Amino acid sequence: MKQFLGVLSLCYKLYVGLIFVATLLFFYPFIYITLSRVSWRKWSFPINVVWSFTVRILALIWVHRIRKVKLPKGPYLIVSNHTSYFDIFIMYSLLPRHRFLFMGKSEILSYPLMKTFFKRLNIPVYRKDRIKSAKSFIQAKNAIKEGWSIVIFPEGGIPDDDLPQMAPFKEGAFKLSKNARIPIVPITFLDHHHMFSDPDQVLGYAHPGISRVYMHDIVSVEKQNGMSETELSDYVFDVLAGPLRQRGLMK
Repeated sequence: MKQFLGVLSLCYKLYVGLIFVATLLFFYPFIYITLSRVSWRKWSFPINVVWSFTVRILALIWVHRIRKVKLPKGPYLIVSNHTSYFDIFIMYSLLPRHRFLFMGKSEILSYPLMKTFFKRLNIPVYRKDRIKSAKSFIQAKNAIKEGWSIVIFPEGGIPDDDLPQMAPFKEGAFKLSKNARIPIVPITFLDHHHMFSDPDQVLGYAHPGISRVYMHDIVSVEKQNGMSETELSDYVFDVLAGPLRQRGLMK
């Protein structure tokens, strides 16, 4: 039975992969054009939103917001737990009216189609190069000044073991929010760890279904001012972990 479910999961992964590549190829010319000039970059965001909804519908994923929060006028820092590649494209479906950029590991640039898309619109972080990391931080601050919100997964990537257990947070995200003086919007994804496991796990869990999302109260600039970066990191970690712990998904 386990092997049978594994084969079904593999079929679904291949199906999602096919959808991802096909839709990316379809939308790629439009994205490329909007990224060809800095002044046009903001128009790439609605295209990404449409792409996100297209992938989500074809992949048979329905998003259920367990808790909604009225967001203030941006920009702000958006942080969430990270258990699956679903976290990335579903974020556009969650916040379609609030344009944002991702700050993510530079390893994404090794994928040919993603290279142009990610480097021109989003902000790669070179964690092994301090000078380039500092430039990424400056780039993020400049994007914030232009009205973009920033999405960061503070765990620094998808943890290797015991999902949906969360890995300790890196403090860079909270250094950015305090330095740029922007609110933090915490979001917890409850189901992505079993809806689409790492592709390297060939027969790992993958299936269509409902993605439950919990949006937390905004962490204001004033509240951040009363905390150090470490205290803020620990506080947001506990906030994001709360719904997972309540449901017995995390210790």
